Amino acid sequence: MRMFRIIGKSIKDAFKSVFRNFSLSMASISCTAVTLILVAIALLITYNVRSITKDIEDVLTIVVFVDTKATSGDVENLKNDINFIANVDAKKTEYNTQDEITSSLKKDESMKEILEILDGAPIQSTFVIRVKDVKKLTETAKEIEKMEFVTRVKYGENLVNKIVSMFDVVKNACIVAVVALILVTAFLISNTIKITIFSRRQEINIMRLVGTSNIVIKMPFLIEGFVLGVIGSLVPVLLTIYGYTFLFDFVGGKLFTDLIVLVKPSEIIYLTSLVIMIVGGIVGMFGSTRAVRRYLKI
Repeated sequence: MRMFRIIGKSIKDAFKSVFRNFSLSMASISCTAVTLILVAIALLITYNVRSITKDIEDVLTIVVFVDTKATSGDVENLKNDINFIANVDAKKTEYNTQDEITSSLKKDESMKEILEILDGAPIQSTFVIRVKDVKKLTETAKEIEKMEFVTRVKYGENLVNKIVSMFDVVKNACIVAVVALILVTAFLISNTIKITIFSRRQEINIMRLVGTSNIVIKMPFLIEGFVLGVIGSLVPVLLTIYGYTFLFDFVGGKLFTDLIVLVKPSEIIYLTSLVIMIVGGIVGMFGSTRAVRRYLKI
């Protein structure tokens, strides 16, 4: 029961401190809100980049052209050799025969002219291969290129390398930004708590003299940091929910091209909002802990 009384009193004192030092609290809340908005943006970008990268990985393929002299046995052996490569997703390997490719081309009006130009020239059968790790696409393609009965390998190497590099840079930059902004938030809340502690130094000294335990002195400040962090996260949460939904509807769920599809709001906004609130609360308590330990020396 004593612990519940201490917690109840600490919560009451924490809210009193927030309103007693209203201007300082508002400054801390405002700065926290700004940094958490940037954290939310970075999280949304990171989540979308991961989703877009996965979508691109599903689209990118290696097309292997098989020698027209290869027998059915040769083709089966080649398929086994290809699927044996660790980076090849064997379940998604597709084989298209010459007849299937010709039939497919005939269905497309624009392709009929090309068939007439070829004038009966043999069309090569192909393997369409998907990989598990798109970063190793070039390495996998070169390994397949060396195999017997393989005449050509196409995989758009220049485009693949550029896309992978670009998204890696964006993803890493967002992760660095999130970490940096979280540290900034902790620093701001820590400074606010330090000022609060300084303004109440006489009261704290009296509490020490009468034998008040360290936990009773510390707890109101920890709860105050938590409260400041959570209040500071409310605006970023609202902007995440309504801002991202508006952006998604405004661009029609796609960015620049049909290849870059944004994650649906229902799949991301609530999770991101929860993360922002948790980050706000934990970072607020972390900032308070830092201030209490270094400033009070208790």
